[in-house]
Amino acid sequence: MMIDKKLNFLLTGGAGYIGSHVANLLLDKGHEVTILDNLITGDQRLIPKPAVFENIDISNKKDLNKVLKKNTFDVVLHFAGLIRVDESVLYPEKYFEFNFTKAKIFIDTCIENNLNNIVFSSTASVYGNPNKDRVSENDNLNPLNPYAKSKLNFENYLIEKKNQNKINYVILRYFNVAGADKKLRTGLISKNSTHLIKIACEVATGKKKKLIINGTDYNTKDGTPIRDFIHVSDLSEIHLICAMDLIKNGNSQIYNCGYGKGYSVKDVISEMNKLIPKNLNVENGQRRNGDSEKIVANTQKFCKHFNWKPKFDQLDYILNTALEWEKKLK
Repeated sequence: MMIDKKLNFLLTGGAGYIGSHVANLLLDKGHEVTILDNLITGDQRLIPKPAVFENIDISNKKDLNKVLKKNTFDVVLHFAGLIRVDESVLYPEKYFEFNFTKAKIFIDTCIENNLNNIVFSSTASVYGNPNKDRVSENDNLNPLNPYAKSKLNFENYLIEKKNQNKINYVILRYFNVAGADKKLRTGLISKNSTHLIKIACEVATGKKKKLIINGTDYNTKDGTPIRDFIHVSDLSEIHLICAMDLIKNGNSQIYNCGYGKGYSVKDVISEMNKLIPKNLNVENGQRRNGDSEKIVANTQKFCKHFNWKPKFDQLDYILNTALEWEKKLK
């Protein structure tokens, strides 16, 4: 499946956690990378030096056209967007504007400039609260919050454009992304993170006083929600594989990105306690609006199609890299 020529990638949101990680991988492999980011949530420190950086908003057609006309890109990886479930419940219009309306302007501008291979960062939260052990790509979609709805709307827009023969796409539904680059070049920077592992690391390094468990009365083994965590380095490799397949075969697909392993909030806390000198200060709190009880990936479709095996699917490794990154940020 290898393509040996140097490819030219356009990344939106490349100053963010996952986008910067993928940018590093592409550069490591000898490809060219141009990053578009307006730095609303991104951090310029995460942009790898060899990448070309354009500080523009994805809905600014004039600036976009300039970039698209002076380059010939092979594929676009679309990471840009807002990702906080709790914030989306408070400000739904803002989420639809950033994740759907602006994304449509962006993709339409790409199409006008003959850039029609797109890999899109979507989310497992489009499944809502599945009542099965592992959720697969053709299961029912039932987004529980505006964030998930805005992502699903854009998925549907891509499918519509594919049906008009305008694009080829790969939609990647991320489960819970965590961990950091083993060389510590990039990781999660967030002023007010809602990620469990990020908060655990902040408490472990003394940046936060306590970790609040959001709900202990779920119908799970220990009353806390269950999630499927995927290391960001494995997720980055999935993007590269999908981009190559898109360029070579034009094969439009939707894939889950997880490991098919479920860990409860309490599992994560007890695993973290093994890595640190003093146990985390934990407090039980109320459920959050828009949270699923249990969501674990069925990953067979991607793993079988590409004969892929993850390299970093150990919870202690995920936590350790996240913790080392947090210490570096101190």
